[in-house]
Amino acid sequence: MYTDEDLNRAVREGIFSTDSVEAFRDYLSSERSDSDKNVAEQEFPAVDEENFRLISGFNDIFVVIASLLFLLSSSWVLSSYSQTASALSLTVLSWGLAEIFVARRKMALPAIMLLLSFGAGVFLSVFSLFEQLNETTVTVSALVTMGAIWLHWKRFMVPVTVAAGMATLVVFMISLSVWVLPQLLEWLSPLIFAGGCLVFSVAMYWDASDPARTTRRSDSAFWLHLLSAPMLVHPVFVNLGMFKDQESLQSLLVAVALYLLMTLISLIIDRRAFMVSSLIYVLYALSSFFETYGYVSYSFALTGIVIGSALLLLSAFWHPVRTLIVKSLPVSLRQHLPVIQ
Repeated sequence: MYTDEDLNRAVREGIFSTDSVEAFRDYLSSERSDSDKNVAEQEFPAVDEENFRLISGFNDIFVVIASLLFLLSSSWVLSSYSQTASALSLTVLSWGLAEIFVARRKMALPAIMLLLSFGAGVFLSVFSLFEQLNETTVTVSALVTMGAIWLHWKRFMVPVTVAAGMATLVVFMISLSVWVLPQLLEWLSPLIFAGGCLVFSVAMYWDASDPARTTRRSDSAFWLHLLSAPMLVHPVFVNLGMFKDQESLQSLLVAVALYLLMTLISLIIDRRAFMVSSLIYVLYALSSFFETYGYVSYSFALTGIVIGSALLLLSAFWHPVRTLIVKSLPVSLRQHLPVIQ
């Protein structure tokens, strides 16, 4: 018999490709967890389940806790000498730990945490070199961070890296726009919305390139969808005055209608992440609605009952509802969507 480490060693030696090993692991996992399925179903991955790797065992959580303690403590000790040194230590140590737990051990959850700490370390390192916060500071910091994240992607190929890079790109584009035209600062919400459209477009491009969802491209698209939804919803809520106690019945209805639209899109592209990542906004909208009409004490409970029951119902009938919707779409569009099981 062979172990995961044997497979990882075979990948490093060039015997197998990373994608083929990941596909093999997914296949074995599917067979073990669903042994009562017939042969025809076993030949195709359950794309409707939106599988993605987060943890492989409790050791992932153990490593994350230990890494956070080590990184934060090291950064805190050096902060008394220099903020730049503190941020650089976060950057260097994050990369070093990734060499052990990502490149060698292939651990998913530590890979996500170490990528985020690495990106934050690079951004803060550059940021600390400037004396004051302005558009120039953010623009330069974001530009350098983009380059560092690209290097991280080339070395470790962690799926969440694409989303981190896109987030940094949006920050760079917005800060650069405000730097060139300071009056654009008043149009920050539309700029964020445009950034969300860009991230969603990239997510759809990656999804369309892997409709069977058997490669790393699908995992990258998952994180991009998770990022794009709040960027699309937040500007709309700001313009509706939802965060300034200016909401009206009309604005609340618009917020709910927007979430229903996002739910429809989630069904079409088969991405629950796109819908769930913006869930906090519709929870806030419904809670405000119940408070407006006198249910102050029970607003949160009523919101939980309405949204929770709706999501459970949708989860139970996700496949038939999606089948009904997708089959009504043009064939030219359906061929780029995940296969209906």
